[in-house]
Amino acid sequence: MSSHREAPEIAKDPVADSSDLYAFVTPDRPDTVTLIANYVPLQLPSGGPNFFEFGDDVRYEIHIDNNGDGQPDITYRFEFTTEITNPNSFLYNTGPIEALDSKNWNRRQFYRLTRIAGGKEQLLARKLPCPPSNVGPLSIPKYGDLVRQATFNLSTGEKVFAGQRADGFYVDLGAIFDLGTLRPFQQLHVAGKKIFKAAGEPVNALDRMNVHSIALQVPVGKLRRRADRHHWQEPASVIGVWTSASRRQVRVLGDRSTADTNTGPFTQVSRLGNPLFNEVIVPMAQKDLWNTLPPAEDKRFAQFVEQPELAALLPVLYPGVFPNLEKLNKSKKARADLVAILLTGIPEGLINGFTNATGDTQADMLRLNTAIPPARRPNRLGVLGGDLAGYPNGRRVTDDVVTIALRAVAGLTVPLVDRKFTPDAAAAAVTPGLTEADVTAPFLRNFPFLGTPYDGFNNPPVRA
Repeated sequence: MSSHREAPEIAKDPVADSSDLYAFVTPDRPDTVTLIANYVPLQLPSGGPNFFEFGDDVRYEIHIDNNGDGQPDITYRFEFTTEITNPNSFLYNTGPIEALDSKNWNRRQFYRLTRIAGGKEQLLARKLPCPPSNVGPLSIPKYGDLVRQATFNLSTGEKVFAGQRADGFYVDLGAIFDLGTLRPFQQLHVAGKKIFKAAGEPVNALDRMNVHSIALQVPVGKLRRRADRHHWQEPASVIGVWTSASRRQVRVLGDRSTADTNTGPFTQVSRLGNPLFNEVIVPMAQKDLWNTLPPAEDKRFAQFVEQPELAALLPVLYPGVFPNLEKLNKSKKARADLVAILLTGIPEGLINGFTNATGDTQADMLRLNTAIPPARRPNRLGVLGGDLAGYPNGRRVTDDVVTIALRAVAGLTVPLVDRKFTPDAAAAAVTPGLTEADVTAPFLRNFPFLGTPYDGFNNPPVRA
């Protein structure tokens, strides 16, 4: 979770694995939208001498659909190249790196950024530098300075950064994938009753791990199909966002005298829209297929949204805790609430002052109503917590998407479409028990929002 190692094949290819996607109206610049796509998950900070980086043979893209058909109307494409300064050294750096052009840095990475709209490509920038991985305090005394040097305001209006950040996603992976255990309720688990006498303390399995982020800040008018419409009820205010990674179809391994060769057209190997969609909704046998398809094909997977396996498991794993959900499951009624949240957007009239519907096309995208302003006091539960600027209206870096998703699946959102249904009391309380406070690296208040990556010298921390 959110999409770390979510499918068998992409788990073998972490450099192309999209782990998290964020899209939100920028709090300090509400005339822009911030888009962040994370790749290369589960990075151990001390993983040298070959520290983590983007793939030179991977095409990374952030897509925007602004007419609701599940196809990209605007795409931002990132393509990376790596240069070695000293081919005779095995070291990542031979001294302190105090600037992006430091001679002490032996393996530098650059990227070109292209915007594609209306079938036309526009080169926005070439050979923009990434900062290095955060090796340690001796190697990189002032990491924040390098981040500022690697953040660029383009003449076309976008702001861009690409490089390592602290993973801000918080989840108790160890418990959840141990037969669906939620440590705050572990003593109620069907098997846990024999083992646990009381509730347990949750563990953020991704804390002190890094990722590689592609971050964009884009003027709202460059994303909407009509830049002059700003009301929340105006369909043109809603955009759909997803990210993808693609590789060449053919790779020829070299021999002693030749290098490997990648050739042929690019083919998609990874994508991500809503958090947890491929991780939790799509069955194992179809996860790799899902990663190759565009959102416009997601009607193939609608049955797994309408009758999610997790909803059937909760009453079994926690006997007597979800009786109303159990009855709903036995009725075989399609979960129209989940279809709206994940595949079509929430239509006007279900939540006062809110919609992020994109039409009838069923597509897994982060849907963002760009006319809803940032919240002055954000609630980590987003729309469930009365904060219309949070998930599932886009996604902010601090949104507790695991708790939101669990409560929705547990039946808390069913009354949106069926006022006769009464959610179980547990549906409003179910949670893995973590918040943004369980992320060691503090989030930033401005671009690129995710915290400074953990350095390899101090992480994991030394135990007394």
